Amino acid sequence: MLDNFPRPILLAHRGDSSHAPENTLPAFASALQKGADGVELDAQLTADGHVVVFHDPDVKRTTDGEGRISSLSIETVRTLDAGSWFSPAFSGTKVPLLEDVFESMGRDKLINIELKNYSTPFNGLALKVCELVRRHNNGSQIILSSFFAFNLKIAARELPGIQLGLLALPGWRGSWARSFSFMFGNYQALHLHHSDTTREQIQRAHRIKRRVHVWTVNSPEEIRRLSDWDVDGIITADPGAAVRALGRAK
Repeated sequence: MLDNFPRPILLAHRGDSSHAPENTLPAFASALQKGADGVELDAQLTADGHVVVFHDPDVKRTTDGEGRISSLSIETVRTLDAGSWFSPAFSGTKVPLLEDVFESMGRDKLINIELKNYSTPFNGLALKVCELVRRHNNGSQIILSSFFAFNLKIAARELPGIQLGLLALPGWRGSWARSFSFMFGNYQALHLHHSDTTREQIQRAHRIKRRVHVWTVNSPEEIRRLSDWDVDGIITADPGAAVRALGRAK
């Protein structure tokens, strides 16, 4: 399905998070309306094993509640207001289940799911997400990404053929992933921080038939430069601006 979109693909970082509350259905709808090829989102497990779309381990920054996602029930999470912190116009916006996103987006756009169990690495998140993808039969539109290589190994076992992206931390902490990642796993893409991306690195990945997706790029000049370098994907918090920077606005 990746071949159905122009290069570079544009994925909206937590949705259109510059103009709507991140990781919510309004943010995803806005991103697609502005011309994004898909969205990037974060998946976590609640205490009772439901996959919700949320970034931080703790809910305090982007809701009216407190506590860690991993310690809250889905019933409690669904009572939270995930929109008012951003703007009163989004008051009452809920934390979505991953299934809500699947159902709202249809099947013609890409969904990059970051498996975000970094503080709870053995909670079975990868298995739960793979189960939902099987149930919805939408694997062709999914990219699974993580900083944890073992999450991707589980996904490859559960969903043979699923697109996998290894996230590389910025700076020296991500040097291993940037240098040797493809030697230790069958990842289709390396997800690089924009500060670490070079033309040479993109070319090196292309020589071994791998993709490079870069996060989080909001500057129009940088978006155009990455496009000139033939990058495969750009993850941006301002999809409308990115579409204009690439001359794709209608």
